[in-house]
Amino acid sequence: MALDDGERPLEAGVRTDLASTMDYAGYLRLDTLLSAQHPVTDHPDELLFIVQHQTTELWFTLVLHELRGVRADLEADDVRRARKRLARVKHIFRTLTEQWSVLATLTPTEYAEFRGSLGSASGFQSHQYRAVEFILGNKNRRMLDVFDARPDAQGLLHDLLDSPTVYDAFLHHLARRGHDVPGDVLDRDVSRAWVETPALVPVFERIYADTAAHWEAYATCEDLVDLEDAFQLWRFRHLRTVQRTIGFKTGTGGSSGVDFLKRALDLTFFPELYTVRTSIGG
Repeated sequence: MALDDGERPLEAGVRTDLASTMDYAGYLRLDTLLSAQHPVTDHPDELLFIVQHQTTELWFTLVLHELRGVRADLEADDVRRARKRLARVKHIFRTLTEQWSVLATLTPTEYAEFRGSLGSASGFQSHQYRAVEFILGNKNRRMLDVFDARPDAQGLLHDLLDSPTVYDAFLHHLARRGHDVPGDVLDRDVSRAWVETPALVPVFERIYADTAAHWEAYATCEDLVDLEDAFQLWRFRHLRTVQRTIGFKTGTGGSSGVDFLKRALDLTFFPELYTVRTSIGG
């Protein structure tokens, strides 16, 4: 029977007695999550700035979880599962890239009105971002010093510094599948940042020269390229958002700001997968 006030009645099966059972807010810990936004000024746009960065950190939590899974899957030669996870991470970065458009609605004047209240807080200090870079190969032991005051974060980074990267796991998988991966690559010091290894390029040349015979390896190579492209697009969108908001000011954490972000665009996780393209079909 329709209600006189026009309200739609609840369906008969909708449960309302939730006091003694797991409910939506309890499962998601919303009391904690939604009480974690604490602007330090009265500026109406500071909440946007906080939510933007907190949301990014939540996505980074999932990215790191999935990349650890990719590494474990490749170590177990479960390529189908690894590729599924890589696809998920790629889509997360696409979402993160689009998210910059929300922060870009913050004008330089608006941001300047509360930027000084951030103190030394900076995205440069995101340990989860550093963790993602470490597990993808851009390792830097000196970055651990940034987290001296946060032992848990420093411990996470130290563990990833001394652990194989996703690329290491992939190359070991290729070796187990009979590909002639150079021994010094397989035995490398995994705590060092990856640098391009020309002797590895012929391995990928053979894979790309006969994709039918090496389909699984070929498809995974392309998945890794997709991931790097998505990551770099996110980096570029970050750069452009910072540039339109603060110009060429120094970052709040002491970095050079835009110039620092520009240099990051020159970094690559899987350089041989780009170098090999020069010789394909040549």
